[in-house]
Amino acid sequence: MEEPITNNSKSELWSLSLRDLFYKYVRFLPIFVLSVSVALFGAYAYLRYATPIYSTTGTLIIKSEQKGGRGDKFDDIFGGGKSQNIQSEIEILKSRGLMSRVVQKQKLQYSYFVKGKIKTINIYKYGPFLVDAVQLTDSLRPFTLKIKFANDQEFKVNDDKTLVPFGKFFKNPFGTFRLIRNSQAGIAKDYSINYQPTASAASVYAAAVQVAPKTAGTGILNIGMQSAHPNLGADIINQLMDEYGDYTKELKNKTADQMIVFIDNRLMVIKGELDSVQDKMLRYSQENNLIDIDAQSSAYFGNISEADKSINEQQLQIMIAEGIESYLKNKKNEFDQVVVPSSFSLSDATLNGLIGGYNQLQLKRQQLLDGNVPDANPIVLETNNQIEKVRQSILENLANIKRSYNKTIDFIEKRGSLSEAQLKIIPYKSKVYFELKRQVENKQALVNILEAKREETAISRASTIADVQIVERAYVSAVPVKPNRRSIQLMAILLGLAIPALFVFAGEVLNDKVSSRFDIEKITTAPILGEVGHSFADKSLIVNKTTRSMVAEQFRIVRSNLQYVLHKTDKSVILVTSTFSGEGKSFISTNMASVMALAGKKTILLEFDIRKPKVLAGLGMPKGPGITNYLVGKSGLEELIKPVDGQENLFVLGCGPIPPNPSELLLDHRVEDMFTWLRNNYDVIIVDTAPVGMVSDAMTLSKFADCTLYIVRQGHTFKKQVVLIDEFYQEKKLPKVSIIINDVKMKAGYGYYGYGRYGYGYGYGYGSYYEEETPPQSRLEKMLGRLNPMNWIRKK
Repeated sequence: MEEPITNNSKSELWSLSLRDLFYKYVRFLPIFVLSVSVALFGAYAYLRYATPIYSTTGTLIIKSEQKGGRGDKFDDIFGGGKSQNIQSEIEILKSRGLMSRVVQKQKLQYSYFVKGKIKTINIYKYGPFLVDAVQLTDSLRPFTLKIKFANDQEFKVNDDKTLVPFGKFFKNPFGTFRLIRNSQAGIAKDYSINYQPTASAASVYAAAVQVAPKTAGTGILNIGMQSAHPNLGADIINQLMDEYGDYTKELKNKTADQMIVFIDNRLMVIKGELDSVQDKMLRYSQENNLIDIDAQSSAYFGNISEADKSINEQQLQIMIAEGIESYLKNKKNEFDQVVVPSSFSLSDATLNGLIGGYNQLQLKRQQLLDGNVPDANPIVLETNNQIEKVRQSILENLANIKRSYNKTIDFIEKRGSLSEAQLKIIPYKSKVYFELKRQVENKQALVNILEAKREETAISRASTIADVQIVERAYVSAVPVKPNRRSIQLMAILLGLAIPALFVFAGEVLNDKVSSRFDIEKITTAPILGEVGHSFADKSLIVNKTTRSMVAEQFRIVRSNLQYVLHKTDKSVILVTSTFSGEGKSFISTNMASVMALAGKKTILLEFDIRKPKVLAGLGMPKGPGITNYLVGKSGLEELIKPVDGQENLFVLGCGPIPPNPSELLLDHRVEDMFTWLRNNYDVIIVDTAPVGMVSDAMTLSKFADCTLYIVRQGHTFKKQVVLIDEFYQEKKLPKVSIIINDVKMKAGYGYYGYGRYGYGYGYGYGSYYEEETPPQSRLEKMLGRLNPMNWIRKK
């Protein structure tokens, strides 16, 4: 019969836990409502006075110029045709240098603000005026100009009381300025102009720019920015894209200019080197008589061949002359009838004339002899003399011819030798000549390349376009992205719920005391016999024949549950104990004895907490002799037992004087005799003993008991003390341990307890079932009670 009380299913425990959570937090509903209201009011104030932040985005394409594998070394050297690195371009777009150009173009060094009653608003360039700085005292020093308008046309600057109209220059320690009127905007009273150096402004705005590829791996970039004015972000992004395009053009032109300067410098150097090499080549040609080496070589070869031919011809002429000379010197041929040939093709007119005359004289002599003229004839002799003279003349002429031919041969040989010598040194001269010629050609080729590249670069520079195409310009957004009204309101609601919930939860986490039945069931499997609510009565004994209060009925429920523990034992001894003092042990003992007596059982209540007795005081009975008197042998039991006034079948045995050695006193054999006598004379014996967590009295008396009622007080008993209960239950150090939860209050927010698990509460609409106890309430409790939705439900 004990099983239904001790074992509870997990689902039931979790169901209890969820319901407990509901009742735990719903009790604080007014606080939650108040917290959410305050949070929503704070959100409203924040949304009303927070500076709105606007977001805008522009898109551009970075075009990459790819060269088609020409292998142009010049472009490789100077970086031509190099593809763009997107990450590098992103860093350029976010750089302070590029942003400085934007700041200067848009004059973002000056920020314009109008002062309201609570907040100051950035009006950008759309206020009633713009500042024109003629001269700045120190452009690297930030400053603020406070403008206070006296009327629509005049104003004061900072602490100067002089009124200054629009368009008039005014001077102060920061420089010389004037305000230019913008007639399209109305005039408020107080304005401020904040100046910051270009570098500082560029740093601020560059940090606010967000650049990211629209699609990974492409050159399409999204450029976004959040700012306090819708036009400010759009102007910055649009100007940034324009400046980036100009920057790429300038970078290209700068590269082209550098290339042109380099080419010009190189042309100057190379042309100087070319002139030097050409002059050297010219001097070498002149010094070595080199005009056309191939033609000159051919001429030298021709001269040598011609010389050889001429020498052969001259030698042939000499041989002919020698043949004639030999013929004429031969005496046998003196008057030979053979005619001497006319010089055998010797090209000498004198010789040919002499030979012709010689032949005629020979023919004349022969004719004379043929005419039978004797040899001694004077005519013949005269002819012979003439022939001799002519022969001598021919010989002399031949000798001259031979000398002439020999001289000619010598001259031709010398000339041939000279040509041969020149031909032999031509290779050495040509080597130097061709080396000089190669240098000239190389220098000239390089000059041609550089001049061509210079013209190409100049043409390219003239036709330079940006590598950027703006796809979509930044637009002006009228809807702020911050603060997000819906998110702020939702956050305020969550915060309003979370803060009180956090305090409640923190209170639970930090609370190391038992707050609910579930706290006990999580630690021990010992059965919970029942729950007893908080009593607002002034006396301990609240159970009698006429009471129908919730607490009295709970004691009756405990009495009913007790039968599952005692198994209908006729004579039962019930031990009542707790861990520490103050847990309501004597209160439970008194009312348990009363409720058992109301069942018609003769019941006696033993005040066995002999160290700190409270039973008689709670019953309003005087102290007198008691248990200690019996144990020391000074009195009998019959004379010590007293009936309780107004309660049938209920008796009490007081403690008596407090002994100096209570633990040793309980070990006396008279204790066993006392319980034997009491079992024989009473149906139920309720033993109110000392706390088991402090002294050993309960352990000593447990051998006489049939069951143990272990008292746990809500909000008083520590959770770690429940571990001690589980130890007693598991190791059976106390007989049949059952737990009674005492002093259960609705204040803890754990619902209403009763039989089994639920049913206890105050004023929860039970009609005539119970007599309602009305607890005393403070003003705060009364107010919270009116706001408590559970009271609304009960009223309905």
